[in-house]
Amino acid sequence: MKVMVAVALLLAGTQVGAQERGYVTDEAGAGDNVKVAWADVLRVDPIYDRVRVSSPREVCDDVPVERRVDNGNRAAGTVLGAIVGGVLGSTVGKGDGRRAATVAGAVVGGAVGNNVARGDDRYVEGVERHCHVVDDGAQENRVVAYDVQYRYRGDVYMSRLNYDPGDRLRVRVSIEPAE
Repeated sequence: MKVMVAVALLLAGTQVGAQERGYVTDEAGAGDNVKVAWADVLRVDPIYDRVRVSSPREVCDDVPVERRVDNGNRAAGTVLGAIVGGVLGSTVGKGDGRRAATVAGAVVGGAVGNNVARGDDRYVEGVERHCHVVDDGAQENRVVAYDVQYRYRGDVYMSRLNYDPGDRLRVRVSIEPAE
């Protein structure tokens, strides 16, 4: 009989000791009626949420283009045309009419000379690289919280945490009168 009582007391002391491990009373912000202790974690269930993950990438394409290459003779063609037009215009009319015909001939000749010089321009085919950004975003499941089931002094509790606590969880124990 004495042996059973001793074993019962030993087991009761072990049970209390297991729950009391790491009992802290000088926690920052803890008052006289608040203690910090450890609870055993029984289960951790991750909570998932679908989030959009952006993955921009640059896409480049080679695009055929046609460019005009100026041969550089446009100014010379305009001047030459103006001179020829002015000379031809000066042969028409007499007096003030001759001056007006000379000016008109120079203007028309310059325009014709410019167009003739522009006709000598070459067109070259080439390739230009055009790039733009494409977002290949996708929906992905991510862990946003954890539902944690834990035992403290024989009672089972459940809390949602933003981290996985592992095998043990620090708990704050507060004692207040129940009126």
